[in-house]
Amino acid sequence: MKILITGGAGFIGSHLTERLLGMGHKVFVIDNLWTGKLSNLESVQEDKNFHLVVDTILNESVMNELIFKADEIYHLAAAVGVRNIMDHPVETLEINVKGTEVVLRLANRFKKKVFIASTSEIYGKHVEHTLAEDDNRVMGTVKKRRWAYACSKTLDEFLALAYHDEKKLPVVIGRLFNTVGPRQTGQYGMVLPNFVQSALLGKPITVHGDGTQSRSFTHVDDVLDAMIGLMNEPKAIGDVFNIGTDNEVTIKELAEKVKEMTGSSSEIEYIPYEKAYGPGFEDMERRCPNIDKIRNLIGFEPKHDLESIIQSVIDYFKS
Repeated sequence: MKILITGGAGFIGSHLTERLLGMGHKVFVIDNLWTGKLSNLESVQEDKNFHLVVDTILNESVMNELIFKADEIYHLAAAVGVRNIMDHPVETLEINVKGTEVVLRLANRFKKKVFIASTSEIYGKHVEHTLAEDDNRVMGTVKKRRWAYACSKTLDEFLALAYHDEKKLPVVIGRLFNTVGPRQTGQYGMVLPNFVQSALLGKPITVHGDGTQSRSFTHVDDVLDAMIGLMNEPKAIGDVFNIGTDNEVTIKELAEKVKEMTGSSSEIEYIPYEKAYGPGFEDMERRCPNIDKIRNLIGFEPKHDLESIIQSVIDYFKS
């Protein structure tokens, strides 16, 4: 099968590229290398079934050719990371909204199946329970720049489902909850690689806020199992699925666990959000998925616990 991955030089995209090539598929990757890296694809650059295009998904003539060639599309290209969202709000909205519109419109032209990578951010400020796919969203004010990313990905979902309902385009939407693992960079605000790098270097482990906010972290290999499993399941078409683990940890506990596992002497420091990101930032206090829907459909069960996830990141930075 010929598969197109947008954002294929990124953290998740590069792992997906390796996995699909290992399964015998021919893989086309397009990436503008804003947050993706050529080094992420070093292991596959000599593979005869691997083809890389360095360009933006907003280039419609290039995308038209790639989508025409492909049998399936994994649309991962997006502006990601809290730092990018706060520092580049225009680019975030343009790439996430216009880019997805290009992918869906051209996929519909040739009726190609599309996986849309969405995010747990779309749930907004929920705190009272684990998050299920049909829950209402609770967004912050438009004056808090933090919510621009969540709203852009929400529009992506609306657009994908509209293409399915009106045009019968086969789409599958996965909402990813804090995917982590080797190759993820802390450059754009990703918490676990930042903690691990600081701990290994003996620098302060910086926690934003009071550390009581909680997250659920999922290893990238488990996320790939879910994405590929959903694309291989006809009953997933036209629907939305949480992809994550239902095991929660507070950011304070995560920092303490990283310090313990690295044997680091680093101090854990707490700084206000305003100092870290400037005005216009607001955090989600809790973000934990209900994964019954994907579990019941394809038997998805995360294989990696928190300690093995942290250890994989430690091993990556040590190497």
